[in-house]
Amino acid sequence: MFAKEVKKPGYEMAMVIITKNKEQKCRFILINVTNVEKPLTTAAFASLAKNKVMVDCDVDAADLHILLHPEIKEKFEFKGIPKANISQEKCTRCGECAKVCRYDAVILSFSSSYFIDKFSCEGCRVCMYVCPAEAISMEDNIAGQWYISETKYGPMVHAKLGIAEENLGKLVSVVRENAKLIAEKENCDLIIIDGPPGIGCPVIASITGVDIVLIVTEPTLSGLHDMERVIELTKHFGVKTCIIINKCDLNIDMTERIEDYCKKNSIQLAGKIEFDPIITESIANRKTIIEYSDSKITLNIKNIWEFIQNEFK
Repeated sequence: MFAKEVKKPGYEMAMVIITKNKEQKCRFILINVTNVEKPLTTAAFASLAKNKVMVDCDVDAADLHILLHPEIKEKFEFKGIPKANISQEKCTRCGECAKVCRYDAVILSFSSSYFIDKFSCEGCRVCMYVCPAEAISMEDNIAGQWYISETKYGPMVHAKLGIAEENLGKLVSVVRENAKLIAEKENCDLIIIDGPPGIGCPVIASITGVDIVLIVTEPTLSGLHDMERVIELTKHFGVKTCIIINKCDLNIDMTERIEDYCKKNSIQLAGKIEFDPIITESIANRKTIIEYSDSKITLNIKNIWEFIQNEFK
């Protein structure tokens, strides 16, 4: 069994990441996408790459499974922050817990009993400390699940975070650590990571130790802004970064602005993908664009993948 829980909390990010572990000679690719077609690029690379492990680090809104159809082999619970619980047998209904809770997580029911709203509780333990009857305890909270699966393209590690749950960074670290264990055991050359959006804790956990971050953006003001923020983060961590411009033909002026930005900041442009309804068709049919079509888009993606491979030579 490959599973191993990581004790230290982590951080994470949304993108395609390629990582190279120098000791194990395994390269990591992280794909960060600033648009809604996030699984497209990652799944396409998964169908093109050889001897790799796929990882979906967007645990809050995982969607890579839609195109890769994983068969779950092992399933594990992920424990988040412990939540408060009120023992109705011990509770004296004094209301001290409700007075000190800053998250309005202590609810007074119609029967004049207090209980904890698990979605609102942040696990701060203040209510437990002030309770004169010692009626409040902290209980383990199952915040989500993570899986080791098999696809027709190779092994895949992915997860699903529960509704309104936190600790995304820690769950991302667990998923990445187990993907690395699988890669080491099976002597894989690549770990391809579908990263979460933004620049927060989950993104930092995803980007740590990778070889290449591939940012997929679109020619819009928001796309340019999000791309700049991710680039600032990758520069901070000293990670090589490349750009793909998706739907590049829908706004030529903005595409040129993105290209100019890349030139001025010494960021490599891995390629451009034009708008084509066939991409939507492939996603609707739950297939990667590589297996669905031999269109110009497919050729562009293959050329981008060749570019990335050359970056490792």
